[in-house]
Amino acid sequence: MLSKRFFNSVLILLFAGLLILCGTAYIPRFISVSGSSSGRDLPIYCVETEKPQISISFDCAWGDEYTQTILDILASHKVKATFFMTGQWVEKYPESVKKIYESGHDLGNHSENHPYMTKLGEEEKAQEILSVHDKVKELTGYEMFLFRAPYGDYDNDVIACIKENGYYPIQWDVDSLDWKDYGSQDIIKKITENAKLGNGSIILCHNGAKYITDALDTVLSTLQEKGYEFVPISQLIYKDQYYINHEGRQIPEI
Repeated sequence: MLSKRFFNSVLILLFAGLLILCGTAYIPRFISVSGSSSGRDLPIYCVETEKPQISISFDCAWGDEYTQTILDILASHKVKATFFMTGQWVEKYPESVKKIYESGHDLGNHSENHPYMTKLGEEEKAQEILSVHDKVKELTGYEMFLFRAPYGDYDNDVIACIKENGYYPIQWDVDSLDWKDYGSQDIIKKITENAKLGNGSIILCHNGAKYITDALDTVLSTLQEKGYEFVPISQLIYKDQYYINHEGRQIPEI
């Protein structure tokens, strides 16, 4: 009797295990952070979305002479942007930081000293992030959570450090190359005719570029006429339940 009960119990356990295996075979698997097949983690270059939404961003690391004009042009188009600021810039131009924030734009972290993040030790990486974070919070009360590495310089350790400190790593897929000072028409063309431009694109500009104010009005008008809606990066990206493919495209888990 004992052996028969034991035999029946084993059969039940085997059958239950088979059901579990069969069921999990159909559960989709997702990469939560991901990268390429090489195992490299990637920042967010752009976002997968059916909405015709894009983001324009400005890196602020040096001058400030064009910031107010940029804000005025953005306001005239009712566009909210994202400004990535270094700690040195924040310290030098605190009133501009406040104006950007009070105008309803995203405040983003661009490191304290604009270094190559991959060349720093673990503690130095964290300090580059947290130092400017604290400065902006003291000025505005805002807790930043978007980080763009200077020079787009990322590796797995940098991305891990960014995330450990409560940030999303942000890159771009449309580069204006405005810092090359080739003129306003060059900036307009590089943005509005960019092959990578599409729903979910993130555009890179610089507040200190010589011709950015000459180009910005046309860039915004042209893209709005094409049907795009500008939203700050904080509204464009997914905050959770996503993965990043080999192109750096952030894709929601379904």
